[in-house]
Amino acid sequence: MINLKYKYEDVIKYWQEQKLESKEDYMNILENFSVLFAYNSGAIENDKITYYDTKEIFNSGKVINYTGYLKTLIEINNQKDCYNYILSKVVLKSPISEEWIKKVHKILTKDTYDKRLGEYKAYDYVTEINGGYSSVENVQNNIRKLIEKINSIKPQDNEEIIKMVAYAHNVIEKIQPFTSGNGLIGRVLVNYFLMINDLPPIIIYNEDKKYYYLALEKFTTKEDISLMVEFLKYEMIKTWEKTLDRKYQVNKLRKKKLCDYLENLAIKKKALSLQNYLKYIRTKIPTIIQ
Repeated sequence: MINLKYKYEDVIKYWQEQKLESKEDYMNILENFSVLFAYNSGAIENDKITYYDTKEIFNSGKVINYTGYLKTLIEINNQKDCYNYILSKVVLKSPISEEWIKKVHKILTKDTYDKRLGEYKAYDYVTEINGGYSSVENVQNNIRKLIEKINSIKPQDNEEIIKMVAYAHNVIEKIQPFTSGNGLIGRVLVNYFLMINDLPPIIIYNEDKKYYYLALEKFTTKEDISLMVEFLKYEMIKTWEKTLDRKYQVNKLRKKKLCDYLENLAIKKKALSLQNYLKYIRTKIPTIIQ
């Protein structure tokens, strides 16, 4: 991972300065974010997803001259539908619930090969990165415990909120409550919980998935969230770095324009003062000569 020029506190400060209230407010600030998040989150699961196709579907609802798998386009469109659903809930600050989790899963897996839309898995299986998992009979109880913990904790500061989303995402991935789409749900949950607590959402970049998987693995093997916490902070900065660059560039430009204006004003005043002085001297010269 590369070194970044900002701190995650800088990103949070910028986000909170926006004073977001309406769905339109969120849509404006997340216009570029929404496509990048959907592309990267989808590409982690499906390497056939491209940025171009994601952008076309988000902007126009279709892709021209597409020759790939239909499932890929369906997954992208599902991300778009999920984004719209999430924003409507963010504005209301709706708490996370079992119904919320199942609804998100249903949206994300609609018209895919998953036949259990919005329903927990019907059999046990193990993935490469989760190692352990919740058995079918324990899934519902474990999800309810997680939800209860999420909603019972009143975060006192930004660090605690990030720790909570790191924990929640790790637990979702470890439980593996659904047949498919668990990672997608985890990444959506992270951003939803951040936004209802007035923190900026995060893109987990496909190019950084090696570190992402390491963070997940550390929790699975040691129940340690520290690596995921630091990873999410890093991705938060990376997500909003260009936005902060533009902000500070604009501020520099404004300061430069202000300085130029004041300097020109000072020059004009100085010139005007000089002109008045010369005018005064000219009026006195005849008197002196006499």
